[in-house]
Amino acid sequence: METNKQVTKAASNRATASVSKRMSHTLMEKWKDFSFAVPALLFMGVFLYYPLGYSVYISFTNWNMTRPVKKFVGVDNYTRLLGSADFYQSLKVTFLYTLMDVVFTLVIGLLLALLLNVSSSRLFGFMRGVIFMPYYVSMVVAAMVFTWIYNGQYGLLNSVVSWFGMDPVQWLTNPSTALPALVAVSVWKGVGFAMILFIAGMRGIPAEYYEAASIDGASKLRQFRNITLPLLSPMTLFLVITSFISSMQVFQSIDVMTDGGPLKATNAIVYWIYTMAFDEFKTGRASALVMILFVIILLLTLVQWVVSRKKVHYEG
Repeated sequence: METNKQVTKAASNRATASVSKRMSHTLMEKWKDFSFAVPALLFMGVFLYYPLGYSVYISFTNWNMTRPVKKFVGVDNYTRLLGSADFYQSLKVTFLYTLMDVVFTLVIGLLLALLLNVSSSRLFGFMRGVIFMPYYVSMVVAAMVFTWIYNGQYGLLNSVVSWFGMDPVQWLTNPSTALPALVAVSVWKGVGFAMILFIAGMRGIPAEYYEAASIDGASKLRQFRNITLPLLSPMTLFLVITSFISSMQVFQSIDVMTDGGPLKATNAIVYWIYTMAFDEFKTGRASALVMILFVIILLLTLVQWVVSRKKVHYEG
């Protein structure tokens, strides 16, 4: 009897040791996998999360970078900004720019995708490559080139306008044309990327859907409305969100081409943050504006995501 108990106890101990060994091995494997992510987490912590947290702290101070003292002022920076007419003007400029940029980029990109997806010939491939190429051009370089194109005296665009007997236009110094001129640069750069993604989305739609629709007598327009658009909605959502976030942070083209003018017609929020921090040295208030912009982008992105859940169709 005693021997049976000893055997049972020994078996139990071996089973416990085996389970403990397996758990230890599994834990070591998990730590090994986690160790590969440590460099990336450290990088993000140093260059993303720490600056973000420090910016939150600065937004509650009156620091102006010309002195080391950071006096705590509470929400004073936020109340001053939200009560300023310049804030709402800058917000209006940012939203107008974003709306025009996103709409024109997606619409023109979709039209180009429909036009250039009909053939896999070398000519069409070359045309797709030419349209996509500006995506790789630096925004600073593109802005410098378009500054010459928009020049009111000797610019290429005014030379074309003169062919039609029209007077030269001061594209970048006229408040009514400066913002659309900046949007045109962004659309020129981004429309090729949207086109390529839309083409990829279209080629992922099974041909059987179109064949069945043709047998039922559906026209090309109806096929586009009832098949292509719904099945492109995941790609459209991706482009809308990424384009929205990028456009809300427009800076480089404004810095190179207009300096926020004329008459603050192109003074978008990110450019205003830059001038407030590094020209006026109001670092605390600029940090508060960063936080406000962060919250605006986050909330509007969540709204787009929630609203689109009923509109986006995933195949299968």
